Amino acid sequence: MKKPHTPFLRGLTVQLLAITVLPLTILLLLIAFGSISLHQRDMRALVGERDERAVRSAAAALASELHHRATSISYLVALVEISNDTKSISATNDLTSDFDGGLAYLNMDGRLITSTSPSGLWDWAAQKNISLASLFASTPEPVFFTPILDPTSKRFFVIVSQVVPSLNIVVAGAFSPETLAQTTLSASYPDNDHVMIYLLDSSRQLLFSNASLMMGDLSPDHPGVAEALRGESGTTYLKQNKVEHVVAYSSIAPTGWALITTEEWQMVVSPSLELTQMAPLVIVPAFILALIALWFVATRIVQPLQKLETKAAALAWGDFNAIKESVGGISEVRDLQKELAEMSRKVQAAQEGLHNYIGAITSAQEEERLRLARELHDETIQSVIALKQRVQLAEKLIKDQKGRQSLQELESLAEQTVDNLRRIIRALRPIYLEDLGLTTALEMLARETKTLPVEFYRTGQEQRLKSEVELALYRIAQEALSNVIRHAQATHATLNINFSEQEIKMEIRDDGIGFVIPKSPTDFAPNGHFGLLGIRERSELIGGRLEVQSKAGAGTRLSIRLPVI
Repeated sequence: MKKPHTPFLRGLTVQLLAITVLPLTILLLLIAFGSISLHQRDMRALVGERDERAVRSAAAALASELHHRATSISYLVALVEISNDTKSISATNDLTSDFDGGLAYLNMDGRLITSTSPSGLWDWAAQKNISLASLFASTPEPVFFTPILDPTSKRFFVIVSQVVPSLNIVVAGAFSPETLAQTTLSASYPDNDHVMIYLLDSSRQLLFSNASLMMGDLSPDHPGVAEALRGESGTTYLKQNKVEHVVAYSSIAPTGWALITTEEWQMVVSPSLELTQMAPLVIVPAFILALIALWFVATRIVQPLQKLETKAAALAWGDFNAIKESVGGISEVRDLQKELAEMSRKVQAAQEGLHNYIGAITSAQEEERLRLARELHDETIQSVIALKQRVQLAEKLIKDQKGRQSLQELESLAEQTVDNLRRIIRALRPIYLEDLGLTTALEMLARETKTLPVEFYRTGQEQRLKSEVELALYRIAQEALSNVIRHAQATHATLNINFSEQEIKMEIRDDGIGFVIPKSPTDFAPNGHFGLLGIRERSELIGGRLEVQSKAGAGTRLSIRLPVI
């Protein structure tokens, strides 16, 4: 009982999934990863622009505070000139609050005259003989000095001073750049722990940093430092520990300081936005499933079908054993192979019956040819020879010249008829084949082909074969040369037979116009290649294998391979 067939729709569905799902999955993955990449690039640029605006705003705020302190010193100079008092410092609380290092009057040698609130800074400056006025005696505007380190508080202070020409003294105020930065930058960077802020003076000395002590160590070659000290502003990117940071920098005009900020730009992206970016990656499982489906289709459907196609092509050329070897695959492919194998068995049985029938017909045909050849040789040709002899006798008896000429013509006609009959007899019954063997018969066939030059070659040690095999090979060569003469339009042909221990190979080549070889032997007859069909049938009857190679304009090569048993 036959196994019921599984519907082919299931296999077709798998194929459709492999054809449609995989390309769509790959396209969606490309779109997903491409969109993530584009989004990250845009976010990186946006964070850079935002940080650049923020650092410029913070630098402007610091510059404004510095200008305010310079203005405060100028205001105090005006008060001193009006009051002409160099012993005490009168200033509002707002003014003194801007100078956490205190205010002071100094002479032109830098010696302290008086100061607000006790401060060791001015005493230390006096002891070190730090001149706060001699360098700027000719400058009537407030001047900012390089930050100095107070040995008592271990803090940096910046002194801003202005000369009072009428009194020949200097009004000076000291403030901490750290305090200034903390107060001013808190507005631009409120509670922003992931933004590192660095304030440096013109000598690249770190005045303020909101980072930890370890993170606050800033290299002199840190990106943005040199640019900011040159008065430039902008952004750059720095990769540290496989994390990319946005570095924004700007200069502070009154003092030539540099303000640097760094932050991980990815920290700016909110978790919900990151989750939105990763949302398209949910198609990764679908992509994996598509790859599995593709692997399944390739190994269980496509490859078995390709193997089955090759075996079916071999089956079409008569190789019935090829279809029996399993190609594997899904049940539909295996069932299809079983059906093809069953069909090949039936076709093989039918062909064997047909071959037996063709063999019987061929044998009967050869026997009939042999009978005709014998009759022509034993009766017809003998009668024509006897007729020729009678004509020769009559020619001797007749004295009339005209009558003798007619008899001579009759004698010549009889002789020509004998030659034609002998040629026909050789075609019907190759006497060389029976007496001298296949090689000699083929050589004589090549020589007697008058309408086309045919070269004959033999290689290897000649072997005598069964009479039916030699006759079949002779008939194949005879039919092949006949096809060359009638159809190939060739100018030259070769006939070659090779004897080896494993096989006997006979080959016929020509330099004719060639032809398109049918895909299957079943197309020989519909395409009009009856000669090839007969050659193939004869080769199969003796267990040979026919090979035909041809190309339009490149001639034809026909070979028969016969294994030696």
